Amino acid sequence: MPFTPFHFGPALLFAALFGYLDFLTFMIANVIVDFEPFLVLILGLDLRYGYPFHGFFHTFIRGSLVALALAEVMAKFYKHLGKEISVKKLRITALSGVWLHIVLDSFLYTDIKPFFPLSRNPFYGVFSAFEVYGFCVFAFVLTIGIHTIQKS
Repeated sequence: MPFTPFHFGPALLFAALFGYLDFLTFMIANVIVDFEPFLVLILGLDLRYGYPFHGFFHTFIRGSLVALALAEVMAKFYKHLGKEISVKKLRITALSGVWLHIVLDSFLYTDIKPFFPLSRNPFYGVFSAFEVYGFCVFAFVLTIGIHTIQKS
């Protein structure tokens, strides 16, 4: 996604549909792996060294490392607030969020290798950019509708 906020549409919808997930952890997990393209852009790593925008952390294996680290950080955060949440729940939530991010991006970008060390991206081109972005916007609008109905 060229704009990370597009990930919030599906994230909000999935969080609404699957109440088991920890909302805050899921929201963070859906955007955390985009710190990599941000750093590539800011530091010019793509121009200087040919580093891909979506490289190391946009794979299921390496993204999982980020997700598991996030789960541990969130467990400490909640403990600091005096709120006990199952680390298992946080791990499931973080992994779900990171993997959702990787799948959505995999439809759009040739530089993503979701099943690293395999170099093929079987998701690329399955859906057009218009369809992926449309789904993200639709998911956001649908979630607002669901939330509005639940509140009334």
